[in-house]
Amino acid sequence: MVSDVGSYRTADQRPATHRVFPEDLRVQLLPSGMTTPPRKLIIAIDGPAGAGKSTIASRLARKLGYINLESGAMYRALALKAIEWDTSFDDGPALVKLAHNSRIQIEPSLGGNRVLLDSRDVSQRVREPDVTEAASRVSVHPEVRQWMVARQQEMGAGGGVVMEGRDIGTKVFPRADVKIFLDADPVVREQRRLQQQNVRGAAAHAVASELRERDRRDRTRATSPLVPASDALILDSTQLSEDEVLQKVEAWVQSRLAP
Repeated sequence: MVSDVGSYRTADQRPATHRVFPEDLRVQLLPSGMTTPPRKLIIAIDGPAGAGKSTIASRLARKLGYINLESGAMYRALALKAIEWDTSFDDGPALVKLAHNSRIQIEPSLGGNRVLLDSRDVSQRVREPDVTEAASRVSVHPEVRQWMVARQQEMGAGGGVVMEGRDIGTKVFPRADVKIFLDADPVVREQRRLQQQNVRGAAAHAVASELRERDRRDRTRATSPLVPASDALILDSTQLSEDEVLQKVEAWVQSRLAP
């Protein structure tokens, strides 16, 4: 299934209570002999770089049979096009014009999401350092974020999605069924990112510096700054393994599915 632009509609959803599992959930009554089909939830996972959002979102989506929508991949795709078309990262209106003339798709596959830019597979290219840095600069523009939010809402409106990013629970889907804010100590996040990219020496210092600068931009930007939603479950993964984080997230999700 290709996650692309569709029609947007808002469901009547009840927000979760911060850090408290819900005790009740409305269930539609069906005629005798019929069972209630499982609801397809909208799950929002936010947090800073290096907190493990992408890994947890991918694994959770696979277990639930949901689509994993990477909002960051969409910004990366636009940033790549800006690089290729020599569009300034500081020119918001020009970037939005470029976005309107682009087709960005997230296509699930067994090996993880494929990122398509104008029908071209750029899955590997958008993970490279220059695109990562460009995406962080492109994402600060309010008009760019407005365009992205509209596309993301269209893509996830039908439910059955796990969307990760930095403003999913606060801006993109403020009424998501499940909201999670995944965080970790900055030093631990830097170490994880260095291990992920397998870099050392001067390159490691550059990666760590870029992550700190990205944190600063994400938390201080005027539009949709990085903050937990008031009704999000906040998970600090500093001393948790990947499996332990996933177990806690699954328990929170299952509490929203239980009658």
